[in-house]
Amino acid sequence: MTAPRARRSTDRPVGVVTRGTTNPNRLRRVDSWIADRCANVLATADDPLVVDLGFGATPITAVELRSRLVAVRADVRVVGLEIDPVRVADARSSAAPPGLTFGRGGFELAGLRPVVVRAYNVLRQYDDSAVPGAWARMTGALAPDGFLVEGTCDERGRLASWVLLDSSGPISLTLAARLANLDRPARLAERLPKALIHHNVAGQPVHGFLAALDDAWQAAATYASFGARQRWIATVGRLRDDWPILDRSRRWRHGEITIAWSGVAPTVAAAVAPGDITAVARSASPTRRS
Repeated sequence: MTAPRARRSTDRPVGVVTRGTTNPNRLRRVDSWIADRCANVLATADDPLVVDLGFGATPITAVELRSRLVAVRADVRVVGLEIDPVRVADARSSAAPPGLTFGRGGFELAGLRPVVVRAYNVLRQYDDSAVPGAWARMTGALAPDGFLVEGTCDERGRLASWVLLDSSGPISLTLAARLANLDRPARLAERLPKALIHHNVAGQPVHGFLAALDDAWQAAATYASFGARQRWIATVGRLRDDWPILDRSRRWRHGEITIAWSGVAPTVAAAVAPGDITAVARSASPTRRS
């Protein structure tokens, strides 16, 4: 099994140092989804290598990812990559080779060929113009049949979204929430991935989808007496006839909904400045239609 390759003096990670904030269990929702959706590629891979790209100021997300994926394959290897050499040096005290190691790298993935890459809360800190190139760089480095999972979440992981990609491009968008704290699905607009957040404006597919999700949530209000989970299941069920929903109630129970990328892909360039992320999430969140 290979470790991160030794860098030549001329090698430089592709990308910039991000804020690096994280918390324990912040990424538990996406980790659970990866363990389910990517189980087959992990189970059949010659080398079950997974990269946690941009693990941040502490190595906790990489440690937790490895602990969650060993149930899928006991010999899974997780490599945490960061551009900041200080973060890499600090993280190495948490390494447990060969199952968990840390190295310096960016979108080029340090020359590795992983079957799964989780790049979380990384591209959110870039201009949206950087997304296509970053996606292409990472998916181009995947092992055959590999996947990239790229997304974002709030500080506690209660609102989250992620895009699944393979070498051909984006496949799906998943939205996930802690249902006990969800007042309305429109809140998820605040945590759309960078590829979509500036397109959450009237006339764009993702805006229409969030509006439909919000409407279905309101229509399912009678299920609230049975709990938020039952209300969410009823909500998602109402969308299946009109939207390309890919998952089933087994995942809905976790507060998730996965839609084919074709259902939310931007149709025209957004007319929102790249720096207006917070304003977009606040002002363009869909409201219930009368």
